[in-house]
Amino acid sequence: MKITYTARKVNLRDNFKERVEKKLAKFKKLFSDDAVAHVVVTLEKNRQTVEITIRDNRMVYRAESTQPEMNDALDRVVDILMRQIRKNKTRLEKRVKAGGIEAITAELPPQIAEEPEEEYEVVRKKQILVKPISVDEAILEMNMINHDFFMFINAETDEVNVVYKREGGNYGLLELARD
Repeated sequence: MKITYTARKVNLRDNFKERVEKKLAKFKKLFSDDAVAHVVVTLEKNRQTVEITIRDNRMVYRAESTQPEMNDALDRVVDILMRQIRKNKTRLEKRVKAGGIEAITAELPPQIAEEPEEEYEVVRKKQILVKPISVDEAILEMNMINHDFFMFINAETDEVNVVYKREGGNYGLLELARD
């Protein structure tokens, strides 16, 4: 697994990078050699945020945590990733290396290993009329209907996009990408 680092307002020490590599080595059983992990560390006042995004075979695994100490945030992020993988174990078995899920869930503490898997259920279908509008208009419309996201056709690109609210009051834009 290839690991890239981004440090925002902080310098990453080699011992932290070694700790990241050791923690992510647990996941080697799950992912192919082409997997890419992106680690973003941000320092804001007295809080350290660690975000890890792992991309492998069109799947994205992401977790983040904010703690007073960088190493505590890293431990929490790895735990969150483990829980996500465990919780969706049967669905992921088709997409990750054979036997990898069983090996990694065997290492989990009993309270995590016994979590029941949630069933996905679509409880409502809704058809929406999408029309070409700008990103600013889409954000305005999303705010007018008091939703956290809004799907639209981008007037500039003529592609389906989604705008969404992010923590901290900012907005995000999802654009389609093709391999």
